[in-house]
Amino acid sequence: MRVAKGAQIAAGTALLALGVAACGGGGSGSGGSDGGTNPRAAESTVYIRGCEPQTGFVPGNINETCGGTINGFVYDRLVKYNSDTAAPELNQAESIETSDNKVWTIKLKPGLKWSDGSPVTAKNYVDAWNYTAYSPNAQIGTSWFEGVEGYDDVATQDPDGPDGPKKAPEPKKDTMSGLEVIDDLTFKVTLKAPEAVFRTKLGYTTFAALPEAFFKDPTAFKDNPVTNGPFKFVKWDHNSQIVVEANPDYPGAEKPKVKKIVYKMYKDDDAAYADLVSNNLDFTELVPPSALAGDKWKSDLGDRAIEGQQGVIQTLTVALYDKKYGGNADFRKALSMAIDRKTITDKIFNKGRVPLDGWISPLVDGYKSPGACGELCTFDPAKAKEYLAKAKAAGYTPPAEYPLWYNGDSAHKEWVDATANSINQALGADSGFKVVGKATPTFAELRDMATTHKVTGMLRTGWQMDYPHIENFLNPLYKTGSSSNDGLFSDKELDAKLREGDTNADPAQSIAAYQAAEAMMVKEMPVIPLWSFGLQAGTSKWVTGVKVTPFGELDPLSIAIK
Repeated sequence: MRVAKGAQIAAGTALLALGVAACGGGGSGSGGSDGGTNPRAAESTVYIRGCEPQTGFVPGNINETCGGTINGFVYDRLVKYNSDTAAPELNQAESIETSDNKVWTIKLKPGLKWSDGSPVTAKNYVDAWNYTAYSPNAQIGTSWFEGVEGYDDVATQDPDGPDGPKKAPEPKKDTMSGLEVIDDLTFKVTLKAPEAVFRTKLGYTTFAALPEAFFKDPTAFKDNPVTNGPFKFVKWDHNSQIVVEANPDYPGAEKPKVKKIVYKMYKDDDAAYADLVSNNLDFTELVPPSALAGDKWKSDLGDRAIEGQQGVIQTLTVALYDKKYGGNADFRKALSMAIDRKTITDKIFNKGRVPLDGWISPLVDGYKSPGACGELCTFDPAKAKEYLAKAKAAGYTPPAEYPLWYNGDSAHKEWVDATANSINQALGADSGFKVVGKATPTFAELRDMATTHKVTGMLRTGWQMDYPHIENFLNPLYKTGSSSNDGLFSDKELDAKLREGDTNADPAQSIAAYQAAEAMMVKEMPVIPLWSFGLQAGTSKWVTGVKVTPFGELDPLSIAIK
């Protein structure tokens, strides 16, 4: 049953927002104190599970969770999302005003500072947005600014795709006409057309400001940034750790409760989990399948376990740009209907994930039940074989080995192998091909394959909501040329329907247009929905107050040392 915005999110976060209670005495399973000295107390440092960012610390060049999570610790934006409800709230902005959803006047709070002591200004925002939008700068987040007036003058398209010999023409300008600095604390944004969701989007990483220091050496900055959030950057030991420390000049009402956070990287999630159980790691938001089985993680952690929901989904994206593997719509439908989602989520994840019947998280405003995918997301080997036969009759012959790519530094092998086996068994030995799981060593390498369009077959993809709205699960992923459109899917009719949702000033009508756009996805099936995530997280016995947001991330201002 669909419930109203706010209530819908709150229902998903009642458990996420639980503070971790002080641990009582007891054995290893209880997480209780053993009477030993707290090693965190003297240094006021906590250790949390992390992963290697793909690109570093330039907000406009980030579209993956490893980079997004740690950047959220060190950069403030105009808007923040409430850690309990995910509702947008003013942050660095003192006001964001509009009378028509097209022209927006944004005023910053006075006294904001960068970690080098320089002031945060309106110009920092305008310069950052122009830099990201200017296509020769090759920022992943370029397309997020396509709604701004003058975007088409600064961003040009490659006429024959990323792998073709032709180059994109030089843009006419290097700044967008729709951005205007009014004074040190005020700037104006003029959009091409009204956008009802524009204010909500402003909390996304790509819309962060950049200091003057960035423009002196962008390459060096990505590894050693000047920041403006509750924590400031200290160091990055690649593939090992990122260290941040509390920003003494942070003006927010809520201050960090610890002096330092070490964002610690692991080669696999089982190692991270083992450190959590033994209290050498203070927080992880990911419990591996080996611990989910039989609810072992709950007995291991006791009252250190955190359970709930989060706005995250898992999908498979087909490399449509490679005709050998992209196949046709009927082939992709065959793959989808050959996946036994229920058995996989029951057995591998101990019912900690829920099969998807569409492309939208059930937690966001605009989710519609039953989902748009319908029977194409049901397990039906007979119909899967029928779709495969239609695909072959239309001239597509899949290669003998069809890869399913995933990153080996996280707990994906079990479900990837189960998914591959499900497809292979459902379609039968006479299908002419076999799906095979293939791992890259790290998540960063998998994302490099995705963003440079080097994937053969399909890759495991997921989407963690940037804000709780249906638009966020469609535009960045499926609009032509969008920043996270890994398979290079393009459909003019879908683009038009999405634009209808973008420009309709009535929230209800805008959502209806997005829902209609989602329903159009069944035609081509460019991405195969799998399941939505529950939350299984945990803490050490040394920390307290831990809050996990509806985005499935640690609220860095919540964690404290006992």
